[in-house]
Amino acid sequence: MSKKSILITGGAGFIGSHVVKLFVQKYPEYHIVNLDCLTYAGNLENLREVEDSKNYSFEKVDLLDTVALATVFEKHTVTDVIHLAAESHVDRSISDPLAFVQTNVIGTVNLLNISKQYWKDLEGHLFYHVSTDEVYGSLGEDGFFTEQTPYDPQSPYSASKASSDHFVRAYANTYGMQTVISNCSNNYGPNQFPEKLIPLCIHNIKNNKPLPIYGKGENIRDWLFVVDHAKAIDTVFHTGKSGETYNIGGFNEWKNIDIVRLLCDQMDEKLGQEKGTSQRLITFVKDRAGHDMRYAIDASKIQKELGWEPSLQFEEGISKTIDWYLSNEDWLGNVTSGNYQKYYSDHYQDR
Repeated sequence: MSKKSILITGGAGFIGSHVVKLFVQKYPEYHIVNLDCLTYAGNLENLREVEDSKNYSFEKVDLLDTVALATVFEKHTVTDVIHLAAESHVDRSISDPLAFVQTNVIGTVNLLNISKQYWKDLEGHLFYHVSTDEVYGSLGEDGFFTEQTPYDPQSPYSASKASSDHFVRAYANTYGMQTVISNCSNNYGPNQFPEKLIPLCIHNIKNNKPLPIYGKGENIRDWLFVVDHAKAIDTVFHTGKSGETYNIGGFNEWKNIDIVRLLCDQMDEKLGQEKGTSQRLITFVKDRAGHDMRYAIDASKIQKELGWEPSLQFEEGISKTIDWYLSNEDWLGNVTSGNYQKYYSDHYQDR
């Protein structure tokens, strides 16, 4: 086959931008096409360091625009897809579930259809769908999600992702497409939109604002540094077996309240404040509707079969994350003010 031209959807988002940067920098022989419609979570400032690379292209396209999607496949001779584009914030899915159906379900099916039509010989072309551990529902105090755990989505967001997972498997079974799926736990790290727990708390502590914690803060999540997730995606793309699912996790469970306390303590130290200063900002608020109590990933399959494992301990990853946000106040300021949305017109409009 000729050289790979990999379409990465959602490549201006939090996780997607780290995947794009890794692939552009690690594989100069590949052509990386970043496709993103630049909704509120898409930020091209995340990609400054690779935007002028010879093996990188950006296409501002909505997954609901099938004509534009087909044009991108033709223009760039797309050979493979890594599909990260998704509406992903649970709170937003509760207030506007239809937007999640349109992007996560219909958008995924559109992409599957275009891929199937363009790759007339499906052999040698991979459709890699990146999903979430939330499709499995909620765990009790014991046990872990495995690749065999039955789906039990509990929010409009997780229901839309579960549906898209099923469509990917259906296209593999019905049409013979080569597909892989990965379901990952919560990510944290640089470039995350500040509606999420960790960057929200960093921003609010810096600005002496309340730290809103749902319920009693006892909900448990497994956390993974975003760069480790990008490396896992690289591993699955290159060595994963077609038709398989791989759970990606950090072996790293934390209660939300304990994460916030850790953040507070590290922020106090880095800001030169007395220990305990930031914890006074913790404010408990009414719990989220249908809030799953515990997620925990068993990532032993990808570890044993593909040799991937997390590289950072959580405390070290949190420290690196805080350092990044404190060193990139312009980035955070542009996001919170909305100025980041001008980056496309300022830097890409005439390309």
